[in-house]
Amino acid sequence: MRAVREQIRQIRRGSEELLIEDELVERLQTARPLRVKAGFDPTAPDLHLGHTVLINKLRHFQDLGHHVMFLIGDFTGMIGDPTGKNVTRPPLSREQITENARTYQEQVFKILDPERTEVCFNSVWFEPFGASGMIRLAALHTVARMLERDDFARRYRNAQPIAIHELLYPLCQGYDSVAMKADIELGGTDQKFNLLVGRELQKHFGQAPQCILTMPLLEGLDGTNKMSKSLGNYVGINEAPGEMYGKLMSISDDLMWRYLDLLSFRSSDEIDGLRREVGEGRNPRDVKVLLAQEIVGRFHGAAAAAQATSDFDARFRQGMIPEDLPEVRLDAAGQPLGIAQVLKLAGLTASTSQAWRMVEQGGVRIDGQRVDDRNLLLSAGSRFVVQVGKRRYARVTLC
Repeated sequence: MRAVREQIRQIRRGSEELLIEDELVERLQTARPLRVKAGFDPTAPDLHLGHTVLINKLRHFQDLGHHVMFLIGDFTGMIGDPTGKNVTRPPLSREQITENARTYQEQVFKILDPERTEVCFNSVWFEPFGASGMIRLAALHTVARMLERDDFARRYRNAQPIAIHELLYPLCQGYDSVAMKADIELGGTDQKFNLLVGRELQKHFGQAPQCILTMPLLEGLDGTNKMSKSLGNYVGINEAPGEMYGKLMSISDDLMWRYLDLLSFRSSDEIDGLRREVGEGRNPRDVKVLLAQEIVGRFHGAAAAAQATSDFDARFRQGMIPEDLPEVRLDAAGQPLGIAQVLKLAGLTASTSQAWRMVEQGGVRIDGQRVDDRNLLLSAGSRFVVQVGKRRYARVTLC
C-alpha cells in the first residue's frame, strides 16, 4: 500500500470532514487493509451521479489496497432513513427492497471492482435479532440524544410527528458498523449523526471506534439543490449516453469544477492543471467535454462516449445552436412547468397561445430535439437549451 500521508491526501480529496485523522493515520500505519464501509438503502431502483460520490470514494480506497464493504440496507430500507425529512417516510415492502437491491448491485460494479468488493445485506444480522434484540439495542441510546439531531429537533419543535421506528434508524445503521467491524465509514454530510452513533456502539461492544469520512452532497444540474430525482435535476447512471452527455454539457462552468472534484477519477494534479489552463484562456467547454466523455465512458463504454460527443457536436457546434446563449432562471416553486409557460416566462414567445402554435408548427426544440407535445411538462431542477424558430434561444434553468 502507498505511504500513509499520500493515502490521507487521496482519502481527503473532495471530502467534507475526516474524524478522527490521527486515529486513521494510526490504523494506516499497521499496513493491514482497512475495512471500509458505506451503506445504501435500496429505496429506488436507479442510482444517479449524486449517489456515486460515495461509491467513487470507495473506489479510491480500493485503489489504495483496502477492503471495501458495500452494504445494501435491505432491512433498514424497510424503515426508511429519516435524515433531512420533515415527514415520516412510508416503509417499503420486502418485494420493492429486493428488486431495488438487485439493480443496485448491477449498477455499482460499473465503478467498483467486483473482485475486491464485499457486498453485505444487513438483514443477515437484523432478522435473527427478534424483538428482544431490538429492545436491547434501543436501551443503548436515549431519546434526548436522538433529539440532538437537527431534523428530529426541528420536527419536535414544530409539533410534527416522529414515529418510533424512525428513532431506531440511527441505531440500526450504527449497529451495522459493529456487525461489519468497520474501520472507517463513509457517508454524506447529512449522515454525520448516524455515523457517530456507530462509533459509540462499537465502543460499547468492545471494538475500536470507526473513523468517519463525510462527503458533500452533490448539487444537481441547477447548481443549487441537492441532486434528486424528485427535483428532476439529476443525471441517472442508466440514462442513455446521449442524454447523459447533454445533461453534463449543460452545467455551469463553476459547477463543472465541483463535478470534476467529486466525480472524476483524474488526479488532483491533473485537475489543478486544467484549472490553470482555463485561467490562462482555455475554453472551459473543452474541460466540460473531457468530464462528459469520462462519465459517459464509465457507464456506457468508450465507443458510446465517442458517439455521444459526435452527436452533440452535430447539434451544437455545426451551426444548429450557438454556444453563447442567454441564461434564464425560472422559479417553478418545485413544481413542473408546461412548455408554453416556460416559453412565455423565458421571453421566447409573447403568450402561451403563441407558444402552443409554435409547438404545433414544429418550431420548438429542447436540447436539439423537436417538441411535439404542447402539454409537455418540464421538471423543477432541470436545465436545458430551448430554441424557438430559427433565431431565438435560451438556456433555461427551472428552480
